[in-house]
Amino acid sequence: MDRNKQAFLDYLTFEKQYADDTILSYEEDLCHFSEFLRQQKMHSFSQVTYQDIRSFLKMMYEKQYAKKTIARHISTLRSFFKYLLQEEQITVNPMTLISNPKQDKKLPNYLNDTEIETILGLPDLKDPFGQRDALILELLYASGIRVSELVSIQLKHIKYTERNIKICGKGNKERYVLYGRQCAKLLELYLQDGRKKLLHQKPTSYLFLNKDGNQLSTAGVRYIINKLLKQSGLKLHVSPHTLRHTFATHLLNNGADLKSVQELLGHENLSTTQIYTHVSNERLRSVYLHTHPRAHEK
Repeated sequence: MDRNKQAFLDYLTFEKQYADDTILSYEEDLCHFSEFLRQQKMHSFSQVTYQDIRSFLKMMYEKQYAKKTIARHISTLRSFFKYLLQEEQITVNPMTLISNPKQDKKLPNYLNDTEIETILGLPDLKDPFGQRDALILELLYASGIRVSELVSIQLKHIKYTERNIKICGKGNKERYVLYGRQCAKLLELYLQDGRKKLLHQKPTSYLFLNKDGNQLSTAGVRYIINKLLKQSGLKLHVSPHTLRHTFATHLLNNGADLKSVQELLGHENLSTTQIYTHVSNERLRSVYLHTHPRAHEK
């Protein structure tokens, strides 16, 4: 089984060119499934049947795994057994009749206008780290990019005159995102001052650097945001993805069309972007209830 797993992971790495974090998730899910099979005294994926998959999923439900986690395992196993079938390692795909669990619809967490202005004003612009952190927050909100996309930005990707950045998103799909005047000012300040001080004369082309002058990691960005919030005393839960949600919600609330927001976010399917319309609809409902004279019973 280990040989099949490794061959699949190599396929994802070299042929599909998936991101490291994605491959790690696949590996963890497959290890979890393999351990379940060993407990069932099974030593080959060719032995796995539809009922075995059902038993594995039943075990996850009984242990109260989140629906999102279960759905991810199903997606992993679906890709894995499809690969094994293509490679003629199995003759029947046990995942054919397996469907995803119905997900609970969860509205994305986002910040209002006052909260986002407060967050963006936290870093100290007199300090090189503060300049970097201010640009991180501003760029996440200004462009709606993912944190993995943020830390992958290189200087050559930035077009200063057009104020856009080439982003390599999920599945190595490229797109251009825009940024505004305030972000441009912070970018210039950071490049002229903060980044030079963080660089330590190291030959790196990445935009965002850590204290050692190396590429900043996604974990580093999350740490920075959490540290800023803790120092400020604000009772808000903010992650890099919160700023992405805020970007999309504010665009829609101010009249942007869904298709444009989809392209800016880098969503492959419009259905992924439609979750934000629920947020906008909730805002419209609130506006209506608070402003229309006949919205409330007297």
